[in-house]
Amino acid sequence: MFKKEIIWRELLFQSLEKNRHKFQQKQLAEQFGFSLSTVFNALKKLRETKALKISGRGFEVVSPEKLLYLWATERSLGKNLVYQTFVAKSPFQIEQGMPDKIIWGLFSAYRNRFKETPSDYDKVYVYSSQEQLMEIKKRFPVKKGPVNLFVLRSDNFLDNYGYSGTLAQMFVDIWNTNYWYSQEFLQKLKEKMNL
Repeated sequence: MFKKEIIWRELLFQSLEKNRHKFQQKQLAEQFGFSLSTVFNALKKLRETKALKISGRGFEVVSPEKLLYLWATERSLGKNLVYQTFVAKSPFQIEQGMPDKIIWGLFSAYRNRFKETPSDYDKVYVYSSQEQLMEIKKRFPVKKGPVNLFVLRSDNFLDNYGYSGTLAQMFVDIWNTNYWYSQEFLQKLKEKMNL
């Protein structure tokens, strides 16, 4: 994931899940170990789209929805894909076979966070470190068939949000799929985010 996406995810997490809307660029730079210019550049499009309001030494997220849709349109799941295979099991059985401390993605993240789903799903996405990836490959080796297990590369900060990530991460990742059930998940996520 790009550094700007890491910053956008944090802004959305704070705005949508913690009801915190005011930030300082310096604080974000220190939090992630990024340069001030990286943070400044990450905020450029947000300023242009009026998702942010700049004031004095800080800024305020005034439209989390604009930020969410901007990230969704720029997100590319394919760039983070590190492994995929067919597993002749149900999604729930695949999830049960995952290593401990895996970070759930997309539909599995929704199910694990809310203990329900708006629809059935047949694809499992997880985020993985390199170490976990080796274990996943042992448990779910490459097999021919319709791919239903996708492993995405985790960034250094994703595990700070727990095993189901953030609502915004779920949303933008699901937005970038075209499965018949994706829209049902997106609609429910919008309700949970009060959008």
